[in-house]
Amino acid sequence: MKVIVIDDEPLARSIVVEYLQSHSHIEIVKECGDGFEGVKAIQEHKPDLVFLDVQMPKISGFEMLELLEQMPNVIFTTAFDEYAIKAFEAQAIDYLLKPFSKERFDKALQKYTQLQKSEIPQTQGDEYAKKQIAPKEEANRIVVKTGNNIRIVPTQDILYLEAYDDYVKIYTQEGFFLKKKTMNHYESVLDSQRFLRVHRSYIINIQQITRIEMLEKDSHIAILRTGSKVPLSKTGYPKLKEMLGI
Repeated sequence: MKVIVIDDEPLARSIVVEYLQSHSHIEIVKECGDGFEGVKAIQEHKPDLVFLDVQMPKISGFEMLELLEQMPNVIFTTAFDEYAIKAFEAQAIDYLLKPFSKERFDKALQKYTQLQKSEIPQTQGDEYAKKQIAPKEEANRIVVKTGNNIRIVPTQDILYLEAYDDYVKIYTQEGFFLKKKTMNHYESVLDSQRFLRVHRSYIINIQQITRIEMLEKDSHIAILRTGSKVPLSKTGYPKLKEMLGI
């Protein structure tokens, strides 16, 4: 059984490694100090189980999971109980609140083993996508993957967002990035003082608007600083006017 331990604190990693020593059937294939390392390690080793911290520098544990095409089995290890509900909504095996005992740790492993023996299909990846878990960091930044590279996009750099089948296109000065999310998700997590859903398929950064033009009767578009044109729906147009105070 292959295991990866991901935590930015060396002491925290060493405790997990120590607790795993009594389980001879487990092989620790990689220890990682941040989410970027974690993504690469999971893609390379395809572990059976991952012990994952939530709050880490660079990207959080939740953001790291979003970058994976296939979700691994995860046991979260963190000092913050506020993420417990999100963790279980993300179909986590268990949630260990630091500091945890060897007995509590072994119970989490036992839970994983029992789930593997059960006939219940493991649909963690699909469930994670359906739940649309939103770490609070996403109000200020969005982590995206471009090829083999990982980018952190500050939300202040976003021009607008566009629905694109099962994805959302996030437009910046550099072009667009794809995220497997929904427009409803971003409407709920982005700063409502800056971003407004002006169309079923568009959310706009109002600070990027230079003017509003009429195309025909009851049809308007917003022109951005970059020259991009974003359509305004019949309900989106009055909402935008109200937000702009015009």
